[in-house]
Amino acid sequence: MNTISNKRLNFRVEAEAPGTKARASRLITLHNEVETPVFMPVATRGVIRTQDMAAVHELGFPVLLANTYHLLIRPGTEVFRKFGGIHKFMNWERSVLTDSGGFQVFSLPNAVKITEEGAAFRSYHDGVTILLSPEKSIETQRYIGSDIMMAMDQCIPSTSEYGKCEESVELTARWAGRSLAARGDSPQSIFGIVQGACYPELRKRSAEQITSLPFDGYAIGGLAVGETGNERNDITELTASLLPADYPRYLMGVGTPIDLLEAVHRGVDMFDCILPTSHGQQGVAYTTQGIIELRRGVYKFSDKPIDENCSCPACRRYSRGYIHHLIKTGEYYGGNLVGIHNLTFYRNLMSSMRSHIIAGDFYSYYLEQRDILVRGDENHPPVPTRVKKHKNIMSLGNYEIMKQEGGFHSIRHVSSGEVMHSVTDPVIEAKRLYVDQLNMAETLSSHRDESFVIWDVGLGAGTNAMATVREFEKLFGEGGELPHLRIISFENDLDSLRLAVKNPSLFPHVKHPAPAAILNNAKWRSARLPVEWILLEGDFREHAAYADTPHCIYYDPFSLHTDTPLWRYSLFRELHEKCSGTKTMLFTYSSSTQVRGALLAAGFYVGRGAGTGPKSETTAAFSMPEACPPWIELLDREWLGRFERSSSKHGADCSDDEKSEIERRVLEHPQFDNS
Repeated sequence: MNTISNKRLNFRVEAEAPGTKARASRLITLHNEVETPVFMPVATRGVIRTQDMAAVHELGFPVLLANTYHLLIRPGTEVFRKFGGIHKFMNWERSVLTDSGGFQVFSLPNAVKITEEGAAFRSYHDGVTILLSPEKSIETQRYIGSDIMMAMDQCIPSTSEYGKCEESVELTARWAGRSLAARGDSPQSIFGIVQGACYPELRKRSAEQITSLPFDGYAIGGLAVGETGNERNDITELTASLLPADYPRYLMGVGTPIDLLEAVHRGVDMFDCILPTSHGQQGVAYTTQGIIELRRGVYKFSDKPIDENCSCPACRRYSRGYIHHLIKTGEYYGGNLVGIHNLTFYRNLMSSMRSHIIAGDFYSYYLEQRDILVRGDENHPPVPTRVKKHKNIMSLGNYEIMKQEGGFHSIRHVSSGEVMHSVTDPVIEAKRLYVDQLNMAETLSSHRDESFVIWDVGLGAGTNAMATVREFEKLFGEGGELPHLRIISFENDLDSLRLAVKNPSLFPHVKHPAPAAILNNAKWRSARLPVEWILLEGDFREHAAYADTPHCIYYDPFSLHTDTPLWRYSLFRELHEKCSGTKTMLFTYSSSTQVRGALLAAGFYVGRGAGTGPKSETTAAFSMPEACPPWIELLDREWLGRFERSSSKHGADCSDDEKSEIERRVLEHPQFDNS
């Protein structure tokens, strides 16, 4: 096979494996030659998180992906004009692919105004309104100087209804033409993107529209955003078959090693994903024997490397026991080591797939690896396969169980000393603080025609989410007309939930299929009710940017002292931006002046929440005044006076400028105009 296509990339298919659509190709960008299949690590802001770029360069990755949306906001196009492009700016001599910025904008659907012209949104950096049009996106990518630019598209959840997906396909086609025209005579390559969610007829229509335009390559967009693995494979196979064989095919934002194997089998050439490093931060490592989770106690005394078949720096120098220690103590170096190991694994996987394609035996390799790549951590399964009679396990990782005076049990975070629900039974507190204040029966009835999304920030032992599931089941049993309920939990350490699941006699709320499913599969969906629960494990700030916009937020991380980054004014500003245009409620146990001030400065309207345990009141906040229910009393000028007099209204790490900004925004907040 020796097929040559467009002049800009000099793309050549060198081999196709029998019994499969897998192919090995070669293309030449402005900076280097690229062999496919190829994985492109994600350098969102010009750097791969937790990694030394020299080490990544040494691994030999020929292409990195950078994010137009974030680079437009900071450092901005003027910086790239000054430096002559991103390659000199970040000292990277190989290729760079930039996305259009569309996915990041559209992941906040209620914080952006979409018109034919483009997408208008407010910068999370300085609040300035930016119109990201196809022309603006391409102009920015030209300043960045990437080797491969992406046309601007509209990405929506793959589970969206047909009408919305059809509109997205048509808008994507019109924007594709404008993006291509905006490229002009630039020597940079540009790829068009096929949309259409999981509707075959829309995928066919979009493919016809996009491939009719003279792009240099074609991408499959709109996947890994809600569909099942089987749906993703089917749509990938269909869409790849609709793309011209003599052009590169790129599956955007995907994914795990098994996702890459399945997509190469279906004829895809190029991939990107944040998982190697984001999972690395969580201690999740990909190995030639399957996935291992290094935060688990079974590795505490292990002197083995992560993978005995790997020669990465982490495997050459350190034991699983040492890396387990780094991950459990939250040391940055732990994420660095597991991240470089995972990147090495991805590089080796792509190289191995290419070798087997060229050798002609890829299909047998595919069948073998398909089973290996999905193996879980067999040394320490996350949930017992059956209930056994045994003594209660009273500690796990950084958590231990404590019996309280009221006869109920709580979980203590050992390193901080914080106890989850130390005074009131966790189930009672979850219902009073979150479920009752949400007033599910009345609130959900007003959303019958749409999904209702709840964010559960700080999953912990799963008490808040399960209180919500139980209440939903009760309302459904009473004959209530309810919308589809989607609970999204955020957590970076699942040991507290694992500990509760191991002790159902002490934590009755886990006696339900949902908690075990969350630990096993990161999702649970009721077989009979319109309710699902999803886990996003890892950094909250990263996941929040892409998660569905919430109608309600249970804000329940550890305290201001223990989890300081999650209570900062800057994070609350991002949350408010996320919820812009949506009537969003936020409930939290904290009633501190600092937290309330940060919420107000971020733009929320803030009131007194229900008392619980030793607290006479908690905090309720709202993205707009219309979201505030009549049973919540907003803070008045009397509280504002206390705020002005307070000596603890700022975080200890606030700069003087940030302190001034918080005070100004609180004092000027319209909430206090008529109080």
